[in-house]
Amino acid sequence: MAFFDTLAANLPKLLDGTVTTLALTGLGAAIAAAASPGLALLRANGPLPAQLALRAYISFVRGTPLLAQLFLVFYGSGQFRAELTALGLWGFFRDPFNCAVLVFAVNSCAYQTEILRGGIQAVAVGEIEAARAVGMSRPTIMRRVVFPHAYRIAWPALGNEIILLMKASALASIVTVFDLMGRTRQIFSRSFEFSVYFQAAVLYLIITACFVYLWRFAERRMSRHMAAPGRA
Repeated sequence: MAFFDTLAANLPKLLDGTVTTLALTGLGAAIAAAASPGLALLRANGPLPAQLALRAYISFVRGTPLLAQLFLVFYGSGQFRAELTALGLWGFFRDPFNCAVLVFAVNSCAYQTEILRGGIQAVAVGEIEAARAVGMSRPTIMRRVVFPHAYRIAWPALGNEIILLMKASALASIVTVFDLMGRTRQIFSRSFEFSVYFQAAVLYLIITACFVYLWRFAERRMSRHMAAPGRA
């Protein structure tokens, strides 16, 4: 009974942290999803200088810890306060939530770009040639042939990336963002009830399970025309 008593007492703060976690993950993933298609296209077929610049960016993001990137932006921006103030950006960078969203977006964008690049390069050449044969322009081919197939190929990997981003969002608590893990640490520091970490783990599990279900449902909808006859 003591466990359920502490759960009832902790739940409002944990749910408040859960909302922040979902906001961090959703905003970071959405910004990355908006930027990654164009970057993936440049990474796959762009001019060499653009490919080299993107390769350097992706290598840096994938080769350094997310925590280090978060510290660089949150604490490092304070070193340029005068310059950021002159540009009108200090109000953005002094907010830890904004810094966390920016870092998560930049980090996820690198991974999503590479995932989509693989999807674009996996599209069958014959399908592109067939689209050209019927008179489609290059933008139309990208919109109606390349990207639909690329997203279908990359969809499971993109889902895994968002799940990893959601779990990595727990690092935001280190820069005083009160997400789910931040609220958990706050509750523990006051009550020393270790069970609060188990409660937080269950909430993370519930979020992940719901996301996986919705992502797989979307994947089935995207691939319903490929189902075997009688099983659609």
